[in-house]
Amino acid sequence: MAQATNAVEAKTRSYVTGLRCRLCRAEYPEQPVAICEECFGPLEVEYNYAALAQVISRELIASRPPTMWRYGELLPLSVPPRVGAETGYTPLVPAPRLGAVLGLKNLYIKNDGVCHPTLSFKDRVVAVSLSKACEFGFDTVGCASTGNLANSVAANAARAGLKAYVFIPETLEQAKILGTQIYGARVIAIHGTYDDVNRLCSEIVYNLNWGLVNVNLRPFYSEGSKTVGFEIAEQLGWRAPDAVVVPMAGGSLLTKIHKAFAELQHLGLTPPARPRIFGAQARGCNPIVAAIKEGSEEIRPVKPRTIAHSLAIGDPADGYFAVRAIRESGGWAEDATDEEILEGIRLLAETEGIFTEAAGGVTVAVTKKLAAQRRLSPDETVVLTITGNGLKTTEALTALPPITIAPKIAEVERLLREGM
Repeated sequence: MAQATNAVEAKTRSYVTGLRCRLCRAEYPEQPVAICEECFGPLEVEYNYAALAQVISRELIASRPPTMWRYGELLPLSVPPRVGAETGYTPLVPAPRLGAVLGLKNLYIKNDGVCHPTLSFKDRVVAVSLSKACEFGFDTVGCASTGNLANSVAANAARAGLKAYVFIPETLEQAKILGTQIYGARVIAIHGTYDDVNRLCSEIVYNLNWGLVNVNLRPFYSEGSKTVGFEIAEQLGWRAPDAVVVPMAGGSLLTKIHKAFAELQHLGLTPPARPRIFGAQARGCNPIVAAIKEGSEEIRPVKPRTIAHSLAIGDPADGYFAVRAIRESGGWAEDATDEEILEGIRLLAETEGIFTEAAGGVTVAVTKKLAAQRRLSPDETVVLTITGNGLKTTEALTALPPITIAPKIAEVERLLREGM
């Protein structure tokens, strides 16, 4: 552990030049603010890529411990991270048995269901945003969450010694509520959807001096998602796959994976080719998919009705930018019914031994559709991003009762004769 921490400390230097509006391109200093005062567009972190190109290399990255911080120059911290020193560099798993079912010969699973410490990709974004919160001097942090983010904020706040307030929809799964409360965070359920929760949190940051990771700290928070794309490229031998399938809630993960491959190419770390990006949503909450299929840039909010609670954001903050990234990459978007989601969860578990939450079921089900539509070719290298662990959402599945027999070999033999 000391070796990893020291390595992070040794390389920490900020190449951030400030924040920039993603719509009107207005510039802002590095501060805890997420919305442009000119056009109300979202702000994004800007870097000095010319300076970065002089210092970063494959060899330098490979010399570092296997965590997300091996790409520290491309993350927006000015001092060593306060939390998350062990986070990231999750397995990129070959998936030949699932690939055989889907007709894809070179299929991989990027499995963030085993990310440290709370078993989802949200540990990446929280590691960045809470570390940044400490830089800005916040002593109280929090978030609006559909579950995984709540777990990660609570766990990392406990480790950093910060007070944490977590706001959730009242319908959130019990496993995710327990997985937040156990760390001592104050969990507050709101009557309504995630979008109602998010609106409340936007009011909170204007009235209280709190650092809410996906509100006023959002520009820094979202940069952590880039490390998923960085790792995929490095784990494939410093090349981009042909296609990546990404689940979409607010749309931020997809846009940041798209940005990650662009940064790697711009810095000469990968060849020019970039992957096609495919978005996956639940049929009961699919505003981004609807825009793609309609050929529109307008995101029409919907009321979520799906078992995939972690994707149940009816008014996605990055929906417009997700649509743009999908189209720029030559990708597409699809959705899956609740029945297809459950089938996707079981299919991944039965073929590759990976138990994913409902969001992963969405990704698998959508990939099956994309392959059937020939949007994914059999010989292409395809990566599915699995963002969370299935042990968090067991309520979505119904367990079959086990077969019970007497402790006799004759009983086992009988079962075998009956085709068990």
